[in-house]
Amino acid sequence: MSKAQLKKASITVLDGADKGTVINVLFNPTEYSYERSNSYKATPVPGLGSPLLQFVNGETAQLSMDLFLDDYTDSEGPTSLQQKEPNPVAKRLVAITKLLEIDRDLHAPPPVRFNWGPMEFSAVIEKLGRKVTMFHPDGTPARATLSVSFKEYRTLRRQLENPRRESADKTKRRVVVGREQLWFIAAREYDDANEWTRIAEANDLDDPRAIEPGDWLVLPPMENPNGIGNPR
Repeated sequence: MSKAQLKKASITVLDGADKGTVINVLFNPTEYSYERSNSYKATPVPGLGSPLLQFVNGETAQLSMDLFLDDYTDSEGPTSLQQKEPNPVAKRLVAITKLLEIDRDLHAPPPVRFNWGPMEFSAVIEKLGRKVTMFHPDGTPARATLSVSFKEYRTLRRQLENPRRESADKTKRRVVVGREQLWFIAAREYDDANEWTRIAEANDLDDPRAIEPGDWLVLPPMENPNGIGNPR
C-alpha cells in the first residue's frame, strides 16, 4: 500500500462534553459499504394473489469501512520529518474508542460526523474493531486498522423538515402506525407537538392515549380546528 493511495479523513464530535473535537485518520478509499432499507407491512386481503404492502418507515442508513492509522506513513505523524501530529496513533485510538462510551451530558454515546472528500455522514458509531500491527519501541501502537460501522443519526426536527410533509392547511386523514402518539403526529404534521389537542378535538378523543395501530384520524387544517372544511 503506497502512501499516495491514502487520503485524509476526519471524525468530528457533534454534541456532548467533547463537542467540536476532530480526530484525523488516514482512510484507504479502495472500498466502503453503504446500506439503506425501508420497512413495509404486508396486509393479506382475501381473494388476492399477494398481500398489500404499506410503507411503515425508513430504516437508518449504515456506513462501514476500514480506517488506517499509521505514525510512520502519516506525513504529519510523530516520526515524520515534517510537521508533527499532536495526536499519534495511540491517542487517536483512545479518542475513537471513547466515542462508544456514554457521554455524561447526553447520557448516550455522542453523534459524530465522518468527512472524507465530498462524503459527509452524520452518525453514531455502532461497532468498532481494531487490529494493531506495529509498535513503537516503548510498546505503544504505531500502526492500526479500525473496522468501523456508522449508523445514520438524524434528529426529529431534521426528519420532519427533510423531506417536508405536505401542507398543513388542508384537512387530511392518517392511519395510526405502530406506537405513534398524538404529540408525535402533531409534531410531524404541524411542526408543533403541542397541537395534539387540535387532533384530539377533531376526533372527539377524551383520552389522547386512546388510539391504536390501524385507527384513522382526521387532521384538521391550522386555520380550522374543527376539521369540517376550510373557512371561506
